[in-house]
Amino acid sequence: MTMPRTLKTALAAAFLFLAAGAAQAASPLVDVDWLKGNLTKPNLVVLDIRNRIGNAGSREVFAEGHIPGAVYSDYLADGWRVTRDGVPGMLPPVGDLEKLIGGLGIGNGDHVVLVAGGINAADMGSATRVYWTFKVLGHDAVSILDGGHAAWVAAGAPVEKGTAPRPAKTFAADFRPELIASRADVVAAQKTGTVLIDNRPPAQYSGAAKHAKAQRGGTIPGAVNLPQEKITKDNGGFFADSGTIGKLLAAVGIKKDGPAITFCNTGHWASLGWFVEHELRGNEQTRMYDGSMVDYTSDPALPVAKGGS
Repeated sequence: MTMPRTLKTALAAAFLFLAAGAAQAASPLVDVDWLKGNLTKPNLVVLDIRNRIGNAGSREVFAEGHIPGAVYSDYLADGWRVTRDGVPGMLPPVGDLEKLIGGLGIGNGDHVVLVAGGINAADMGSATRVYWTFKVLGHDAVSILDGGHAAWVAAGAPVEKGTAPRPAKTFAADFRPELIASRADVVAAQKTGTVLIDNRPPAQYSGAAKHAKAQRGGTIPGAVNLPQEKITKDNGGFFADSGTIGKLLAAVGIKKDGPAITFCNTGHWASLGWFVEHELRGNEQTRMYDGSMVDYTSDPALPVAKGGS
């Protein structure tokens, strides 16, 4: 018996609706067991972004062994961040990111699972920065593998060798500027009481050390310090639970809700801070300043403070 065309159309629409709904329900963090159980789903894409941060990997290391079916993109070399007006690590033009993501075989209907090395917090920052980028582009179907590639290997899960690129797809962004803080936003935040969270090491927060491209040492006046190495357990590849993060933030006077801006030097460590605040603790009023201290200190008129003094 032939199915009526109207019924076929209705069933197809229902399927697409359910598939999209499943994709949009992505958890910020997934573990190895979840990924093993979902690895063969047709709309799931494992994106391996291991790179030289933490000596976590490279294209060659990926070819030697990776999660089956994964595609590779070097976080540091493939265009996830660009230098703009002399400031490194900035968000690229949306059109460039659409081409990058679509060229990896990722479309709007895919659930992307990001895999960093799982070496330390800085390494996991590769995953949180790309995660933030997907969110800025309006793609909610994205997760991070907690513990990274190291957790996958430690669990005895299978790996495969070689490379097998996915066919290119069309990826169309739905830009969300509300997740991004500019220099002007940070200046305004100092007047409105918006919480400023410095995710750099204490020595940089205090001004005892600074990034090579920052014009001055110190921090943005009024900022509190949540060092990026405290965001993961023992500075490893697994994220600290939200309760632990909450206690660390409470110790420096940060409540769960309310406007907040995370920053570091170039928007890498700050993505870890944004991830735990916005995604794990649910403070949707949190933005990230991707220009961070390199951009902020490029204006000699803006004040800096010695954090913790």
